[in-house]
Amino acid sequence: METKRQYEVVFIVDPTADEDEVTRLTESFKQIVTDQGGTITKSETMGRRQLAYEILHKTEGSFWLLEIEGSGREIAELERRMRVNDRIIRYITVRVDEDRRRAEKFKAKRVRKAEKRPAGKDEQRRGSVPEFVRPDADEDAA
Repeated sequence: METKRQYEVVFIVDPTADEDEVTRLTESFKQIVTDQGGTITKSETMGRRQLAYEILHKTEGSFWLLEIEGSGREIAELERRMRVNDRIIRYITVRVDEDRRRAEKFKAKRVRKAEKRPAGKDEQRRGSVPEFVRPDADEDAA
């Protein structure tokens, strides 16, 4: 059995494409992924944005994010289709499952370390107010 991996695919659509065309294009990409055996976990439009530099004489584009869970075959097919599509200005695919697994591991380690720390010292540090700030300190001195 192939292991399921997580990928983020960000692609930029030509700004001259109308809203319906961009929606059809995105739906066709989703269909490609599901036909190849992958699943779309998140699909998000990041809106129309200014590009950092001019690409194909364009200075802005519509950004889309797809989070995909699959084996990698669907990514190869998706990238092939994006490469030949004239409406896609740029795309990038990043495998994120290892990074997320590492982040979860560090998070669990921090939680375990926080549980081992004696609670009394933290509460004393956070809860105590220095003598010179307490309002009843003047009464104690008199």
